[in-house]
Amino acid sequence: MIKGIGLTKVFDSKTALDCINFEIQDGCIYGLIGSNGSGKSTLLRLISGVYAPDGGTITVDGEPIYNNAAVKAQTAFLGDTPYYLPQSNLKEMAAFYKSVYASFDESVYRRLLELFPIGETAKIATMSKGMQRQAALILAIATSPRYLLLDEAFDGLDVVMRKVLKGILIEGMESRNMTTIIASHNIRELEDLCDHVSLIHNGEMLFNDSTEHLKGKLHKVQLACTVPPHPSVFAELEVLKTEQTGLLTQMVVRGDKHHILEVCQTLDPLFVECLEPSLEEMFIYELEVNGYDAQSLTE
Repeated sequence: MIKGIGLTKVFDSKTALDCINFEIQDGCIYGLIGSNGSGKSTLLRLISGVYAPDGGTITVDGEPIYNNAAVKAQTAFLGDTPYYLPQSNLKEMAAFYKSVYASFDESVYRRLLELFPIGETAKIATMSKGMQRQAALILAIATSPRYLLLDEAFDGLDVVMRKVLKGILIEGMESRNMTTIIASHNIRELEDLCDHVSLIHNGEMLFNDSTEHLKGKLHKVQLACTVPPHPSVFAELEVLKTEQTGLLTQMVVRGDKHHILEVCQTLDPLFVECLEPSLEEMFIYELEVNGYDAQSLTE
């Protein structure tokens, strides 16, 4: 388990992470959401041991990460701009990774070469951005890491390769209990993949929850009545947001779906339905409730 307590990182006069607390359980796919400059990449570099914290602690199974070779050997970190040895090809980079990671698995490497259609001998510097990203993913996953850290994992990948990558990450979780942490500014990209998500903004962790818990937490209700209901009718519900357009009432409600529908049915509605919001909508609603400008955080 990865655990941060009061984790703080400062660059010159700018606080990149401000006393955040979190836990990341083993064997999960964890989405780290935030706008550019929010602190996502800094957190990944602290988890990988590239940076040392300026305050608080970050540990793996109780062990500090920075300057800990044993912990780092279990981690593969792919930054938003992959680095390769000058003039190298994928075959040469694989040999380099083997010399660094004792866990490098040749059979996994060969299988990934079949899934990602790039050649071993072409110079990586001449490849497109998407192919360079694929090469980096092959190398990182072939190290068979316990923790795989990906910064903007899907950047430059087409729709087919995104689907392939998602399948590989799920397989790694199920077969090897691999933990994947993906930082992205695009919530939609992670919606069908992550089982835990957090939101970082201006160095603060505003939100941290399992997607399973989120799914049953908020509901979008659409209700049509011959006479628009007075808000007091919904006093026993936890209504976060209401919009009235003619006879149609639209609400965002926190609570049990069946109870929400029972209350709505007492109004003898012409029409009523209770929908599950998308992950992006859930973030927006929760942010608005907590007084944040959701639009500026999710654009």
